[in-house]
Amino acid sequence: MLRSLADRFAGLVPAFRHADGPPPRDLLSFFRWCLSGAWPPLIVAFAVSALAGTTEIVTAFFLGAVIDSATAPDGYFARNALLLTAFLGFYLIARPLVFGTSAAFNGLAVVPNVYPLVQSRLHRWSLGQSVSFFDNDFAGRIASKQMQTARAVTEVTNEFINVVAFALASLIGSALLMLAIDWRVALALTLWLIGYLALFRWFMPRIRARSKARAASRAMVTGQVVDTITNIKTVKLFGHADHEDRAALDAMGRLRDDSLAFGRMSTGFRFSLMFTAGLLPILMIGGTVLLWQSGQASAGDIATAGAIAFRLSQMTGWVSFTLMALYANVGEVEDGMRTLAHLHDLTDKPDAVDLDVTDGRIAFEDVTFTYGRDPDAAQAGGVFDLDLRIAPGEKLGIVGASGAGKSTLVALLMRLYDVEAGRVAVDGQDVRDVTQDSLRRQIGMVTQETAMFNRSAMDNIRYGKPGATEEEVMIAARAAEAHDFITGLHDHKGRTGYEATLGERGVKLSGGQRQRIALARAILKDAPILVLDEATSALDSEVEAAIQTALERVMEGKTVLAIAHRLSTIARMDRIIVLEEGRIVEQGTHAELIALRGTYARYWDRQSGGFIGIEDVAAE
Repeated sequence: MLRSLADRFAGLVPAFRHADGPPPRDLLSFFRWCLSGAWPPLIVAFAVSALAGTTEIVTAFFLGAVIDSATAPDGYFARNALLLTAFLGFYLIARPLVFGTSAAFNGLAVVPNVYPLVQSRLHRWSLGQSVSFFDNDFAGRIASKQMQTARAVTEVTNEFINVVAFALASLIGSALLMLAIDWRVALALTLWLIGYLALFRWFMPRIRARSKARAASRAMVTGQVVDTITNIKTVKLFGHADHEDRAALDAMGRLRDDSLAFGRMSTGFRFSLMFTAGLLPILMIGGTVLLWQSGQASAGDIATAGAIAFRLSQMTGWVSFTLMALYANVGEVEDGMRTLAHLHDLTDKPDAVDLDVTDGRIAFEDVTFTYGRDPDAAQAGGVFDLDLRIAPGEKLGIVGASGAGKSTLVALLMRLYDVEAGRVAVDGQDVRDVTQDSLRRQIGMVTQETAMFNRSAMDNIRYGKPGATEEEVMIAARAAEAHDFITGLHDHKGRTGYEATLGERGVKLSGGQRQRIALARAILKDAPILVLDEATSALDSEVEAAIQTALERVMEGKTVLAIAHRLSTIARMDRIIVLEEGRIVEQGTHAELIALRGTYARYWDRQSGGFIGIEDVAAE
């Protein structure tokens, strides 16, 4: 019974519901976006908390009524049976029920669900950002902002319900009860409340601003430390531990300064608060005693005023500290908004459809892309007026010096960026007219910088096809010449083989092992279009030769784009294009380009054909 009731409370707030539209950039609208879909149960929770606040006033009322009823001991219980019954019913039934319901909303409906609701929305929104969004920031800082903002929104919501609703109901009820005793006592309470709110008005914006600065400094510390740890091998190889320590200490120093500024302001606030809270019992009890002396108030009225004064005085500290934390959390939400609430700069069209790959024909039609720079400037980067048609099933090699536009070409095909002029099409469909996910699902890719998750070898390969069986994963691993070394893996928790974790970014593997895992992932994906961006760059010549046959099997029936500096990997391609400064300057087969004695032949001569299997290609 109790478990069923608890489950009902737990299901009131939809913990993982999708948000409606992008996150707004102003505070109140951002809160509405974060909490949309959860408002009905939150409003009920607010009302229940307010009802709990009124019980404090009812408690003071009963205290005064019981004292005033005690005029004589003879026949006391008989004369006051109704009052005493209400007194017992309130304390034994109504009050526990109200506070229990409020606790259930707090502990089961609000806190456990609002955090994942907000975190999931921020995470989904961040996942939809373009690659440049992540290139321009620390990965650790973005993750920290997501968690910081979700936690702050949750705490603001929870405290607004538990404190603001409770306190407002208590204050309003107290003023009404004091008004019933005497308007002058109610006036004293009102004047005190005005002074209390003025104190808040002065301190809270300053606390909020200092909290925002402290949150930004804390995120920078996280970003700096995560960046250092992520690149710890580079730090050690260059012997720069002292340099990283200084960078971290600089960030920590700024955090300390901002924390001290916050601490000075909060200390001044707490001192002022305690002085103000001390005035309330003096005003209310003293005022009621004066009224009692003149016969205008009873002993019960003094007890009621005293109970309310002491309760409000105690509650003032609790409420103030909570509201100070609430304002601090609002500052953290604002800081998080600046990082996370950016509109996506690369979006699907409202009428975008899934890509339908029938043949695998690719066309770059007069494409220009310069990363937003002046195309006439030196070192502009990108591609210019590029016209390239790739036939279904054609194997295209792409060659060029660093910065010639090779990776840009692939990035535009994957729609990591939108072209500035022209268009990129797959089977006649402009990549801007199809959904990004459907486009990328149809393209298998292996890059020079292989991406590994800190998960098992099985999970890393299965990422190419999430529903694949273990047998399918192992077949792909064997095809990529990865099975043998995978079976010898073990991790710090004693897991072995395919169940062993690979460490963050695959740090437990060699470069060649990481690339073979990535190849296995692409083999398992079995997409109709395959992109190899320096896919064998981390392999030694012997392993490359062993894997070349597997690659040729994988490429059968697929349209392939292969980027390579090692020309041994592309000499067998159907066609090779040579890029210089974002333009195609040569194209043809390996033999045709060698005969042309141009840029490609110069590259080839520099490498001297010194790779396994090339003699056979040259002979052909």
